[in-house]
Amino acid sequence: MQEIEQIVHAFKIAKKQGKKAALATVVHVTGSSYRRPGARMLVTEDGVMTGAISGGCLEGDALRKAVLAISQEKNKLVIYDTTDEDDAKLGIQLGCNGIVSILFEPIIDTSNNHPINALENAIAKRKPTIIITSFSQDQQMHLGTFSESTIPSIIKKKLANELLEVMESGVSLYKDLLIEDQLHHCFLEYCPPAISLFVVGAGNDAIPLIKFANILGWETHLMDGRHTHANLKRFPSVTNILVGKPLELIPTMTIDARTAFILMTHNYNYDLKMLECLQGKGFGYIGLLGPMAKRERMFEELNQKAVVFTNAEKEKIFGPTGLDLGAERAEEIALSICSEVMSVMNKKSAIKLREKTGPIHKLL
Repeated sequence: MQEIEQIVHAFKIAKKQGKKAALATVVHVTGSSYRRPGARMLVTEDGVMTGAISGGCLEGDALRKAVLAISQEKNKLVIYDTTDEDDAKLGIQLGCNGIVSILFEPIIDTSNNHPINALENAIAKRKPTIIITSFSQDQQMHLGTFSESTIPSIIKKKLANELLEVMESGVSLYKDLLIEDQLHHCFLEYCPPAISLFVVGAGNDAIPLIKFANILGWETHLMDGRHTHANLKRFPSVTNILVGKPLELIPTMTIDARTAFILMTHNYNYDLKMLECLQGKGFGYIGLLGPMAKRERMFEELNQKAVVFTNAEKEKIFGPTGLDLGAERAEEIALSICSEVMSVMNKKSAIKLREKTGPIHKLL
């Protein structure tokens, strides 16, 4: 979601400056590629790029194609085939051994289909959403990018079952549609909300954790009982600061399956109360700083108060928090924690990629 938010923000700036722009979207990949379908980049007519559709190897050529789409005011599909070992002849030198299809959409305010409006609608609320991109491999009719609220009714009706399937499974898919005797490929991209990270504790070790989470595009919230520690001077990049006791703060929070809590106040009683207040709240991850014995002690004390976490909830509580990376310094521990949160939220095992026997990304 961070990339989409950055693109929407960049477009608003470009519009204020009177610049034309185009949206480039990876719509299909065969074989290996640095970015997967759904990767996007905004290109302005003067060459400013926001987002990325590759590791940097495609952007130069994509800039030229985007400017052409802007000047012609017409959607264009460009296919980069790098399965040929002599890909240097393309002048882009991908080295990815894959076929990447990029859809370029000029953004025209008077057009009924405005891709930036579609992206903006998709991120308007903190809930899972679907972005639909329709293109054609063998003709010049590319419908472009839509959100669930901007998709034409005729297409939405034809995709009703698939939209429901994607929302229920959380897995993107492709669907071919025949519209007015023309074949269109529709990429239905599942877009979960950004991870929302609540860092409970405003000590010095929380500073790099907030910074790492911001780089990843997560929403960051800082909680503590001390105004002297929890303030914008110490945490200038944090999204939100909450100061008070757990019982006071919990009712003000939006908690869902994409919400993670790291309890790191170094105050056992504050952390224990926070853990108690989170029981039954539908969180996605809770990390406890300290050894396993601390976690078990907390569970035991809460049991005595008749605060009992279900087995499903306990599966989402990690103490000690973080992956085993050999971390010692605060910055290293922050990396370890963010890595584990990301792996849990994405339902991925944190293993070395070279040990994977199949593709890195699930094939669509």
